[in-house]
Amino acid sequence: MSPAASSPPPELRRITRGSLARFAYQSDATSSSKENKNATAAPQVTDIEDAISGDSATTRKRKRAVVSSSTTTKRGGKSSSTTVKKEEETEEDEDDKKNAVAPSATPNRRAARKPARKVIDPDTQTATVAPPSDWEEMYDLVKAMRLTGPAKDAAVDTMGCERLALPTASPRDQRLHTLVALMLSSQTKDTTNAVAMRRLQTELPPHAPGAPAGLNLANLLAVEPATLNELIWAVGFHNNKTKYLKQTAELLRDRWAGDIPDSIAGLTSLPGVGPKMAHLCLSSAWGRTEGIGVDVHVHRITNLWGWHKTKTPEETRLALQAWLPRDRWREINWLLVGFGQKVCLPVGRRCGDCELGLRGLCKAAERGKVIQGRKAREETAAIKVEAHVKAEGGDEDGLVIKEEHIKREEEEVGSMDAIVNEPKKEDTDEKGTSPKLPPTKQRRTRRG
Repeated sequence: MSPAASSPPPELRRITRGSLARFAYQSDATSSSKENKNATAAPQVTDIEDAISGDSATTRKRKRAVVSSSTTTKRGGKSSSTTVKKEEETEEDEDDKKNAVAPSATPNRRAARKPARKVIDPDTQTATVAPPSDWEEMYDLVKAMRLTGPAKDAAVDTMGCERLALPTASPRDQRLHTLVALMLSSQTKDTTNAVAMRRLQTELPPHAPGAPAGLNLANLLAVEPATLNELIWAVGFHNNKTKYLKQTAELLRDRWAGDIPDSIAGLTSLPGVGPKMAHLCLSSAWGRTEGIGVDVHVHRITNLWGWHKTKTPEETRLALQAWLPRDRWREINWLLVGFGQKVCLPVGRRCGDCELGLRGLCKAAERGKVIQGRKAREETAAIKVEAHVKAEGGDEDGLVIKEEHIKREEEEVGSMDAIVNEPKKEDTDEKGTSPKLPPTKQRRTRRG
């Protein structure tokens, strides 16, 4: 066949976007037959970040999930294991969990404080009551505040029931005075109670002409209830207390030979006398301490401290007697009553002046008052240091700067001025004498 009769060249095919789709990225799971079959169809292309398998992105997301779970644990109270659960955890995730738990695991002093509790001895299997945490330190600090601190000179120190008996009266009358003072003290301040007792001791009419006036059993039996009520009108519930005093006087005459009972059972059998009054009276009048006298101050303060959780003063008495040493049973009433009158008041507690609050020993201390008290104490200490420094002429360390040191420093400064003000060569004349210096340099030279 001739060259002219040869077939014409094939036409060029147009390249379209559909024809290029076969070159798109496909997953390894697809077969070659499927590729050929769907070559002209639109491919299903996955995102490039999903195609690349990297541990960094997965680990970062898992770490964010662990942190969010710890935040949920603090606010919502849910455990992190129930909020976020991963099948695969890296070592970094475990370290993050340990770091998240570590701060809460360190106990502070307040969290470690424990109240009085029962403890069983493993050897003898006997149950004992362990005292509260830090109770000795708290007791000693309160005692120091009562003797020389902000709780000294309380009303109970001079007008307490055990101090209202007349020293000039007979021992029997003194015991009666103590009992009557305790019966009048219920729901009454010590100052008011002391005034009522003085009126009874001086204005109670005598039982017979020529007999001495004042508080004794004979006069108490003979006085009219209206007159007795008028003498004690200032105390709380004076109408009931008038009846109790008259009934008690008759019982003392008929059952106790004119004297007060010398036992807890006998004292509590009198009208208006409870366990608190009985224990205080037996300790003060007869000199025998068989229990703790718990009033509203002792009951309130010991519960504020967290020593126990009791609802009544009688429960507080039994709780304290279970662990408090016996040699402190009589003292604790005087200690806490005065502390409650001066510092730990029922309303408006002075936590900023209390050593227990300042040292973090009281769980009920008001934080704002404690912070103000610490700042005031720091300012007072700084003022004292400054005054001491000014008085002795010393520095902040209390070192006295002596006159020799001052003179030595003045000499060194003068020699330095002389060297600085020494005339230069160009300032001297041919004879070697220095010209007249300026006024400022002359003053420096003279000072040197």
